Amino acid sequence: MVQGVYDMDSLGFGVIGCGNMGVSLARGTAPLECASVVCVSDVDEGKGRQLASDSKCDFESDYRKMLAREDVDAVLIATPGFLHEEPAIAAAEANVHIFSEKPMSPTLTGCDRMTRAANEHGVRMGIGLVCRYHPVHRKIRDLATSGKLGTPTAIMVHRLGGGWGGVWTAEWRMAREKSGGNLMEVNAHEIDFMRFVMGNVVQVYAVGGQFVQTKADFPDIALVSLSFANGSVGVLHSSMASTLGGYGGRLDCLEGSITFPSFWGADGGLRYKHHDDDEVVIAASELSTEEDPVTQEIQAFAEAVLSNQDPPVGPADGRAATEIALAAYHSIASGKAVTLPFEES
Repeated sequence: MVQGVYDMDSLGFGVIGCGNMGVSLARGTAPLECASVVCVSDVDEGKGRQLASDSKCDFESDYRKMLAREDVDAVLIATPGFLHEEPAIAAAEANVHIFSEKPMSPTLTGCDRMTRAANEHGVRMGIGLVCRYHPVHRKIRDLATSGKLGTPTAIMVHRLGGGWGGVWTAEWRMAREKSGGNLMEVNAHEIDFMRFVMGNVVQVYAVGGQFVQTKADFPDIALVSLSFANGSVGVLHSSMASTLGGYGGRLDCLEGSITFPSFWGADGGLRYKHHDDDEVVIAASELSTEEDPVTQEIQAFAEAVLSNQDPPVGPADGRAATEIALAAYHSIASGKAVTLPFEES
């Protein structure tokens, strides 16, 4: 519980949602000294009890009962996006700190309700935008903000895939009102990364269509143009209809450029060059650390809560990712650019 938390050395976490993401968050917490999972909850008792066994912790089918436990100081919410709002508000009302996976909510109304509840009850909220902790993403941002290559002017990122099966065919993932569509369920990461490097977005223009994923009710291909407050520009190529996938991009600055053909994998890494210097090549393996990015994001959240500070990735970041995605969908439908702030209808 929130009272007395700041005299503690470690947070007790509850996990809500024991699917793949809940498992990932629980495993990410395991190596930490500043946090541990004490209880998990899921309406699917089989999944919940399995994660409880793996995590050597308790299981509770009703997450509200879990929130009432004295040893639950914070909660990791790993349910589908449309099911984040209710447990987040319940956690705030129970004076339990909140870490919500992305998308924060598929609606701005949901984001605002979550934020308001956290503020009213004096609890901290973090959002799971883990790409900020991946080594290649982090190096690109460090180079961009160091001034070494001059002011960033243009960024392009592509994240392409298609023909996914398994969990990706779940009914809720195919419904935009539940998952937020590909621009939220997947590309919340890329939208946040582009903001992390370039700053706030002021205008969105997008084109797209539905070509392969006929069971979905949202575009499976989108090209999203972003205008940033500092005058720089960007493009996101999002696809769940590509036979040959890929995940990379480039960043141009006034005095140099960075290319990153792949953020991870065997060919992961980046190249950069200043006008007057030789090209530098860095493999992803040279940047990797022993700590998993999920572990790093949970550690950053836990340490912020324990020191009575706002988490480094907070509700404003989660809301911005949702707002930009919604503006892109609106732009695709209307054929017009959308100036932010976007007014949700």
